[in-house]
Amino acid sequence: MSQTKIIAYLKPTCGWSQGVRAVLRKYDLPFEDRDIINDPLQRQEMIEKSGQMLSPCVEINGQMLADISGEEVEAWMLANNIVTQNHRAPDAPINQPCAHEMPPAAGINFRH
Repeated sequence: MSQTKIIAYLKPTCGWSQGVRAVLRKYDLPFEDRDIINDPLQRQEMIEKSGQMLSPCVEINGQMLADISGEEVEAWMLANNIVTQNHRAPDAPINQPCAHEMPPAAGINFRH
C-alpha cells in the first residue's frame, strides 16, 4: 500500500482536534499536525483549501474533509480503504467538542 499523506489542520487543545489525533494514532498513521490557532498562515491555508472556517479539517491524499470529528475521519478512512478496522481503543474521545463548547450539566430539580 502506498504511503498515505495526511495534513491535519487542528487546534492545540480542542476536543474535536484531540479526537482526530486519537484516530490517526490508533491506526499509527503519520500526519502533519498544523496549528491553526498559533499559526495564522496554517489557518489561512485551511480556509483556502476547505472553503470554510470551521475545524478540524483533515486532508488525506489530497481529499479535504472539512469540519470533521475523529469518528467521521475514521469512518471515511475505512470506507475509502485507507485503513482496515482494528479494535484498539483510541487514547482520547473521538467525538467530543472542546470543553468550552460542552453543554452545562443539568441539575436535578426536585419538587415537593
